[in-house]
Amino acid sequence: MGLTLRLALSTTAVLLLVALPLAWWIASGKGWARALVQAAVALPLVLPPTVIGFYLLVALGPLTAPGRLLTRLIGHPLAFSFVGLLVGSILYSLPFAVQPLVAGFTGIDHEYIEAAAGLGARPARVFLSVVLPMTRASLLTSAVLAFTHTVGEFGVVLMLGGNIPGATRTLSISLYDLVQDGNYAAANRTALVLVGFAMVALMAIYLLPSARKLDGRQADVVR
Repeated sequence: MGLTLRLALSTTAVLLLVALPLAWWIASGKGWARALVQAAVALPLVLPPTVIGFYLLVALGPLTAPGRLLTRLIGHPLAFSFVGLLVGSILYSLPFAVQPLVAGFTGIDHEYIEAAAGLGARPARVFLSVVLPMTRASLLTSAVLAFTHTVGEFGVVLMLGGNIPGATRTLSISLYDLVQDGNYAAANRTALVLVGFAMVALMAIYLLPSARKLDGRQADVVR
């Protein structure tokens, strides 16, 4: 459980840093370049996790130039390590972080952005003081979905990290092992933990924004 939480928290933190500017760029215009990037971001939604895990395993291994370079830099292959799991989790959970933000950014009334720019606010100030407060619900949804999706990952982490106790064995892999061993009582407890994570996360998405979304948005825009 400790390894799973560490992986989920690390993945969510990195994804938010990557997803915010990426989603803002996607939502800020149209064209084939944005469509291509958005399709690439959404690819993990339709590809089997084992496909992503396989290509990452090859790319991060000693058979490729990037894999050999990384091995020289850090002293060991990224595959079958926590850092390798983190890379795989970031790529596999990327659409769950980006798509809620794109939806939130697209729904903003651009009159607020134009008004802030007209008052002399720089683009970074507009983004931090106007855009982010108005998309607080989307930001929360992005973080919760990225975290919960990482907790439940199986195919990518199994292909890329193997099943090393204390290093790459997450809750989902542990559940698989317990079922294979016929230990259904322990498997049931592990499954209940995963169900609990999912339920709490979904309640956070559906309950927390609804209570303060409108009031908070109006107050932030006025400020």
